[in-house]
Amino acid sequence: MSTQKIRTKEYLETNCYEESIKRTEYIFKQFDHVCVSFSGGKDSTAVLNIALEVARKQNKLPLHVLFFDEECIHPPTIEYVERIRQSPEINMDWYCLPFRHRNASSNEEPFWYTWDPDKKDLWVRDLPNDAITEHKMFRKEMAFQDFTQYIFPRSLGNVCCLTGIRTEESLRRYQVIARKKNDHFMNSHFEGASSTKRAFPIYDWDSKDVWIAVKKFGWDYNRTYDIYNQTRLYNRFLTQRVCPPFGEEPLRGLWIYSECFPELWHKMLNRVKGVNTAWRYANTELYSHADKKPEHLTYKQYLNILLDGWSDDYKNKVSDTINRYMRFHKKESKQPIPESQEHPVSGVSYKFLCKVAQRGDFKGRQKNILRRNATNTREKLKITQQEAKLLYS
Repeated sequence: MSTQKIRTKEYLETNCYEESIKRTEYIFKQFDHVCVSFSGGKDSTAVLNIALEVARKQNKLPLHVLFFDEECIHPPTIEYVERIRQSPEINMDWYCLPFRHRNASSNEEPFWYTWDPDKKDLWVRDLPNDAITEHKMFRKEMAFQDFTQYIFPRSLGNVCCLTGIRTEESLRRYQVIARKKNDHFMNSHFEGASSTKRAFPIYDWDSKDVWIAVKKFGWDYNRTYDIYNQTRLYNRFLTQRVCPPFGEEPLRGLWIYSECFPELWHKMLNRVKGVNTAWRYANTELYSHADKKPEHLTYKQYLNILLDGWSDDYKNKVSDTINRYMRFHKKESKQPIPESQEHPVSGVSYKFLCKVAQRGDFKGRQKNILRRNATNTREKLKITQQEAKLLYS
């Protein structure tokens, strides 16, 4: 695990909007080609409008915009993206390819594929006009993050793709940016594609900043949020998502589709395996992320039960991930893995491994939690990292 120090937050006299404009101006001057990765959500709305403002000033219109259509999308989102595409200031590439996405509602089929040509009869929508449905470098097992490196021809030179990542949304995103000493709003994007980077010009905004900007500058926005604010998600900015709700984090929001978009919801029930069960139980202990276990079992025993819940093909993959965490603990400490309290050096416990087993951890995101786990345990024990290594390694 990396021991690179995470920088603390620094507050400036200027506001976040002005700083984002400065970052984007810098990007346009440094790169031969700049594009915006647009999802139709509030954060990419802010990035899009900031990029448009800078592109106008620097006479670099039309702005190149990428939209990866994830098929199971709210109707107002599609209407909004279509409005953006019609702007003469925008040159949009609308991709409808069978990208692989996580399906946390089923252990039998833990992935699903947007616009899967083998399941055309189950698509929830018709293909939009002028959608890009083929690419010579695309492979079905690709996630769109892996595919993006093939979009930009070498003739474009150095490319920067602007995204709406904000550190408010997760500790993992904050750590990615806070570890960088310079240009912390910019990051290498694609392995093997050194001329292409991505940047996060609004990384320091919070959700209220986005909506203040929408109001102040009169930006167009996704009307799905108006519908959210008529439900119990009113003003719950961090849980108002416009992405498909089949991943681990957004799964608990399946109910919004059944309540607010019944026609789409009816088609979603047949589109992705396990959706009906997840809709009923996503906010119960059945999808509890292993925070609770049967009282008569230890977490070590519960781990085996969770692994048995996967189909054979995926059980081996999840088991390999858990074994990697176990080997990491063994490397860091000669002590046995604790039951529930994370180890003060490795951050591993059987409770943590149960969470990995339940989620699958196919994207490898749980490894980012280990450092925080170890730090939290040391704080409870009131010892330093050096003291922990002496006592628990």
